[in-house]
Amino acid sequence: GTRRYADIGRALPGASAKMLTQTLRALERDGFVTRKVTPAVPVQVEYDLTPMGASLLPILASVKDWADANIDGIHAARERYDTDDDA
Repeated sequence: GTRRYADIGRALPGASAKMLTQTLRALERDGFVTRKVTPAVPVQVEYDLTPMGASLLPILASVKDWADANIDGIHAARERYDTDDDA
């Protein structure tokens, strides 16, 4: 659904405002989101997924599911790598 810029920012607490703005602009440029500016005080900026953007949701959900299922193995591999004398 439609999300205001501030709502997106709150959902991504580790992202700086600059990085969020750059990423949203890139997503808009690539056709994944649309941006609507409503002149108000303060200005309201809203984003929506385009049909192409929405088509990525099942793919991203699959990647998240894979990561959740394999995170322990990833952590173990990192620990082995970090403690390996040959690395």
